[in-house]
Amino acid sequence: MDQTQVLLLRSYVQKARHVVFFGGAGVSTESGIPDFRSADGLYQQKYDVPPEGILSHSYFLAHPAQFYRFYRDKMNCLAANPNPAHRTLAKWEKTGRVSAVVTQNIDGLHTKAGSRTVWELHGSIYRNYCMDCGKPYPAEAIFDSSDPVPRCSCGGVIRPDVVLYEEGLSDETVEGAIDAIRNADLLLVAGTSLTVYPAAGLLRFYGGNRLVLINRDETPMDALATLVMRDKVGEVLSAVDALGVE
Repeated sequence: MDQTQVLLLRSYVQKARHVVFFGGAGVSTESGIPDFRSADGLYQQKYDVPPEGILSHSYFLAHPAQFYRFYRDKMNCLAANPNPAHRTLAKWEKTGRVSAVVTQNIDGLHTKAGSRTVWELHGSIYRNYCMDCGKPYPAEAIFDSSDPVPRCSCGGVIRPDVVLYEEGLSDETVEGAIDAIRNADLLLVAGTSLTVYPAAGLLRFYGGNRLVLINRDETPMDALATLVMRDKVGEVLSAVDALGVE
């Protein structure tokens, strides 16, 4: 890790009053959760139906048992714990440094770490509901169920409150994320390829002059960033925090 970059990022954080963090799957790899689009990610694995197809609205409706078999096998991260990135951001929020976290992840680790203002663009595995009566259910109702398709007491299908392919994002969540990004004076973007839309498009609402990208691979936004770091997110944020940002 380049110590000069760490010191520069520290100075940005120290001067900022409204830090907003925008993160993707790469934030949670340090918690043992595989990402999607890297060379060894989930989308590079071989299936009879591509993961993007299985995780689509139409496939869910047409083949619910197959959907839940894949979902239970690949999306169950209940045992995962927050890593230094999640914990540092939660700490910085408590001290008034971080205003909001905008995440593309569905693993709930930011909330688990203690962050309170979290805009989960793609939903959360921890929120589930009956498609018929709307009754809420915990994640265990899906992951621990022996039924091929989890059912509500009313007979309806219990589905996760996650955004599948072919589905739109929540208006309330998008509006909250846009408001946070628009009011940020430092935007930290980490662990994301910035190729998933409409989520990646939210960055255009940032009007500040401190855009920091922390990602293993190149992104379409690298040329517009004030600082680009190719290190692990948790290692970067914990290194900055260790120097003190107050």
